[in-house]
Amino acid sequence: MIQLVSCQESRRRIYASMLMELFDRLSLIPQGAAGPCVRETLRTLGETVPIRQREYPTGTACYDWTVPQEWSVRQAYILDGQGRRLVDYRDHPLHLVERTVPIRKVVSREELLRHLHTRPDLPDSIPYVSALGGEDWGFCLEHRRLAEFTEDLYEVVIDAELAEGTMTIGEGFIQGKTDREILLSANIWPSSLAVSGLSGPIVQTMIYRKLLERTNLKYSYRFLYLPETIGSILYLSRHGEHLRSRMAAGYVVACVGHGESYTYKKSRRGHSLADKAALHILKQSGVPYRVVDWSPIGGDERHYGSQAFDLPVGSLMRTAYADYPEYRTSLDNRTLISEVAMRQTVDLYLDVLMTIESNERYQAMQVHGQPKLDPKALYPFGGAPRIEALERLTAVYSYLLAFSDGTHDVIDIADKLNLTGKDIAEACSALEREGLLRPVSDAAERAGVL
Repeated sequence: MIQLVSCQESRRRIYASMLMELFDRLSLIPQGAAGPCVRETLRTLGETVPIRQREYPTGTACYDWTVPQEWSVRQAYILDGQGRRLVDYRDHPLHLVERTVPIRKVVSREELLRHLHTRPDLPDSIPYVSALGGEDWGFCLEHRRLAEFTEDLYEVVIDAELAEGTMTIGEGFIQGKTDREILLSANIWPSSLAVSGLSGPIVQTMIYRKLLERTNLKYSYRFLYLPETIGSILYLSRHGEHLRSRMAAGYVVACVGHGESYTYKKSRRGHSLADKAALHILKQSGVPYRVVDWSPIGGDERHYGSQAFDLPVGSLMRTAYADYPEYRTSLDNRTLISEVAMRQTVDLYLDVLMTIESNERYQAMQVHGQPKLDPKALYPFGGAPRIEALERLTAVYSYLLAFSDGTHDVIDIADKLNLTGKDIAEACSALEREGLLRPVSDAAERAGVL
């Protein structure tokens, strides 16, 4: 028996395969905020979408931060008295504290234990620890394994290098009809973590790919791939004023590979176009979600929302940051991440972006009672469901004409109809063609506030 697979199902399978293939390839790349690992990550993502690599030399100042040295590791391990490797970087990259300094010495058990990091609450996990900004060394391992360290002396070998180099930021751009921009930003470090590390850039890349397939985009789209914290601060130090002058909305794409529900973290403003569109789609989609206010704790939205910039950047996540116990441990791995969760999040983000694309403020041109619509080419003809369609369409037209007063936008009116903004976009265009609606330019829109 031959089983027929629909084109839509076939595309879905190809799409799912691409998501997990990207994950598997990226997860093999060693971690680090600066160095060849970042460039390799961007090169891999760049096989799917065009990404420009911007290089910033070690020592480059960005406010009170400085671009760090590149870090590379050849080998790192701990030997006991019999020459057995109790901990080995080759077994798992999280075994080594990130940016640890090179060392080769024999240490006492007491000294060694001061440099071992564990998670007692998750005894089978290896924690992620970074020494960014400090001159120190250390290893990470499962808490249950501490009982293996019973000898008096151990040899510690960390064959690593901190050297002058560059920090790399990836940037993609789609030019729309206008210069008003929507920003999507994802962290590309650490690559050894699935949900908190790789899910963001993978989902962002798929959003980018799907937007490239669309024509007549109103907004321009900027995609940033950068190391967490230092990357966004560096970018803002060079391009923050450009973003302030052009940005309509933005989102940090992070923690999007796990969980049944969504979390939306508002922009610092709390009422930006980014917030309005995301909450509108979450409400109309019927998915479970919660909303949290902006705070200086979390991802790069805290830097985009800092006082000097106050950019309209929120973050649409699934299970957020520390809300799952495996966060920043070796248990945040392929078994935790979900292709379905990533695919659904791509689709939800696209709904949000298309809602922003279709959002306008209109002014009704006939405000003395309801205009007579019969003579105008506004209604569908033919087909059994014509009456039901007419009733729905009449309601949409009526609400648009009644509330299009230059104050309410399409999202506001769609909410009243329990529809999405993109659902009524065609009706808006029809009324505009008939001279019944006129778009209203608004300074608030240019500021990313609606």
